[in-house]
Amino acid sequence: MMTQSLKKQNYTLLDLSAKVEYALLALLELANQYVQKTPTTMSDISAKHPIPERYLEQILSSLRRAGVVQSQRGSRGGFVLTREPRQLTLLEVVIMLDGEQKEKESPSEENLEKSLVCEIWQQADVAAQNILSQYTIQDLCDQREARLQKGQMYYI
Repeated sequence: MMTQSLKKQNYTLLDLSAKVEYALLALLELANQYVQKTPTTMSDISAKHPIPERYLEQILSSLRRAGVVQSQRGSRGGFVLTREPRQLTLLEVVIMLDGEQKEKESPSEENLEKSLVCEIWQQADVAAQNILSQYTIQDLCDQREARLQKGQMYYI
């Protein structure tokens, strides 16, 4: 199926946009404070992750308009999640920020080969959507915690 040269490369069909990646990182930080309802500032997020604050501001504004985060003003202000991390799927975040993918219009003169290629790409897209819909922000938090615990070794 695949040539040897393709196997050696780090090849990705579906790209993770910087906007979605940064949003997921920010949501992970906000999820840490969800139970305490403690606001997290953009500076706190930018200190942990290399996200330009101006870009982060745009992303958090988009998430606020989508109803996922709420901003609080004042000296102890910042952002808080409005939904439980367990109720927010990765697919929802992708759609909020990148929008839903629209089906391409098929030209009137579609041949068999083009139809086959399009069907396979559509299957790959459906598979990616299924996987993203299975994972939540809480799942990311849980996996991060598990890896942190695994990395900690105690010596007596």
